[in-house]
Amino acid sequence: MSQSQFNAVFLAQRVSLLRTLQRMVDNPSTAEDLLQETYLRVTRALGERPIEHLEPFVFQTARNLALDHLRARRAQSRNLVDDVPEQVLHNVAAPSSSAEDAAHAEQLLKRLSVSLAQLTERQQRIFILSRLHGASYLEIAEQLKVSASTVQKELKLIMAICVGVADRLK
Repeated sequence: MSQSQFNAVFLAQRVSLLRTLQRMVDNPSTAEDLLQETYLRVTRALGERPIEHLEPFVFQTARNLALDHLRARRAQSRNLVDDVPEQVLHNVAAPSSSAEDAAHAEQLLKRLSVSLAQLTERQQRIFILSRLHGASYLEIAEQLKVSASTVQKELKLIMAICVGVADRLK
């Protein structure tokens, strides 16, 4: 496929690609950056080898870049929290909450964190895409190459775990 054919495909799919990226990263500016990086990566790939199914390749490249971005952002946020002294973290409770509310919230957060960390990588991705990025079952299923029914069942299990953690703290 030639560069001009790729340009035509890219322009035709630009809006759809951008929407997909915006849903994934929840930031229009970052989505634009990832869209530009997608264009550059696919152009480079076309120079190295022929690509038979260009449109799926373009979408998969964009999704992979977005997932890489999300992983890096998650790792960065973990590192930022790790760099903050624990005493400072404990003093960040909302000023209007009571000490009891803050302690309860902290305990809940710790238990949820432990429970969510025990999920499989796929379950964690489903949870993040659904609850943090608002992706639909079908979008998640397409991204993870599983059925929408599998996504629904996994989310039901994940939410039951979360509710169970909250119920144990009541």
